[in-house]
Formats: sequence, structure tokens, C-alpha cells
Amino acid sequence: MSSFQVQTQGEAPWSTGLCDCCDDVSNCCVTCFCPCITFGKIAEIIDRGSSSCVMNGCIYWLISCVTGNCGWIYSCSYRKKMRSQYLLAESPCNDCLVHCFCEHCALCQEYRELKRRGFNMNIGWEANMEKQGRGQAVLAPNVQGGMTR
Repeated sequence: MSSFQVQTQGEAPWSTGLCDCCDDVSNCCVTCFCPCITFGKIAEIIDRGSSSCVMNGCIYWLISCVTGNCGWIYSCSYRKKMRSQYLLAESPCNDCLVHCFCEHCALCQEYRELKRRGFNMNIGWEANMEKQGRGQAVLAPNVQGGMTR
């Protein structure tokens, strides 16, 4: 770490920068035109499946409509949750300021971070847990010889 970077002990840097939106062009486009979709996907993973992508996306959209495009009021709390879960540094500034002034970039950065941590952002929490082997399905026992008459 260079002498110009300030980092609180125990906090890791983000895997990509705030303005690296073009690292994932498809997500950048989705976020630009419909940030509620990106936010919903992020929120479902951060909430560990306790809330759905659709529900969070709709809440974000509703807040944006009612407040005149201020969905950041809701989304900044998820950045804080994410930083807490993954011990990420609060950078480049306060979470709410990042979302207030760079909402789309913040959502793209959070999406990329989760993706780089092994989550497939298109399948949701439950499918990710099954894929990672944490949602082990109970299989019927293997019977030798099968059924006979």
C-alpha cells in the first residue's frame, strides 16, 4: 500500500474502482437505463435471500418515482451492509455521498464486487447457494438391484 492510500486497519479495498463501469458493459447499460434491476440483484445477495430481487427493485423504483429519482436514499444503506459483510473500505467517501453523486457507478461497482466474489448475479441467492454446495439437496438412497416381482 502506498503512502498516498489511507485505509482503516482490517478493511480491504474494493476489487474494482468506482469508475470502472465499462469492465462489465452489459451491466453498465442495464444500470444506466434501469438501475432498479441492478439494485434488486445486489440487495437479494446482500440480504442473503431474505428479500427478493423483485421486491427490492420495486421499492427502489417506487422511491425513485416518488422522490424524483432519489433511489440512492435506499441503495446507500445496502452499500453499508455490503461493506460490513465483506470488510470493505468506505471509499472514495461516505456511502450516502457515493450513491447521491455517483449512483450508477456505485451500483455497478457493488455488482462487480459480488460477481468477483463468485456470485452469479443472474440466478439469485438460493441458486447461488445450491451451486456453491451450501444448499445440499437430500437425495433418495441408491437401492441395489431395484424392485423385483
